Order: sequence, then structure tokens, then C-alpha cells
Amino acid sequence: MTVQSDSSVWVRGQVAGPSRLSRSVPVRHQVVAISNGVKVWLATGYTDMRKGFPGLSLMVQETLKRDPHTGHLFCFRGRQGGLIKVIWHDGQGACLFTKKLERGRFIWPSAADGTVVITPAQLGYLLVS
Repeated sequence: MTVQSDSSVWVRGQVAGPSRLSRSVPVRHQVVAISNGVKVWLATGYTDMRKGFPGLSLMVQETLKRDPHTGHLFCFRGRQGGLIKVIWHDGQGACLFTKKLERGRFIWPSAADGTVVITPAQLGYLLVS
């Protein structure tokens, strides 16, 4: 998932050339715009990343004390820090986005109550940094 921001996001993709060898070319990401009023909730600490939408939805209800079907985004980070999952209900169905870093860790806050609210722009920075 890429969050809309002022700057363009590019990644290197593989395109088959005439010699059947692949070459790297810039590929533009599809942008998912987050509507006004949508909050981004981070579950502080670490989460068992084996969980899918049902398990993470239960965590939203029990740990974050929120309804996972409200249209807000809920983010979870794995124990090693290199994997995050974002769940979102778009009104038609449940979405589960996953990003795994090849190296490094996601910067993750700590809070006494276990939850932090960030802006969609901050989520965009978190995902592309």
C-alpha cells in the first residue's frame, strides 16, 4: 500500500526486453488515497505476524478497544521489526496489507496504553522510508 503524498514513489521493476533478458526500469506505484477523517492506529509492542485479518481484527477489538470495520487503518509490527501488517475495512470488504523490509526495521513508538494515533502522511513516511 502506498499512501498519497506530495512526492512520487518509484520502485525498480523488471521488464522483459527483446533479448529476453530483464532490465530494471522505474515503475510507478498505485496510490491508495486515504479519506479525510480516517485515523491510523498503531498497536505498540509486537504482534504475532502469523495472524491474518480475523486474528488482527480481534486484537483491534480487545487491545485497541476499537471496531475494525469503521474504515480506520490499524497497523501491527512483528517481533523482529522488519514486518508490518495494516488492516482496513473499505465498506465492501476487509483488506490486509503486508510490508516486509529486506533489511532494517520499522521505527515504532512505545506507549503506556498500547496505542498511538498517527496521520496518514506519517503512515506514508513509515511505509516508504
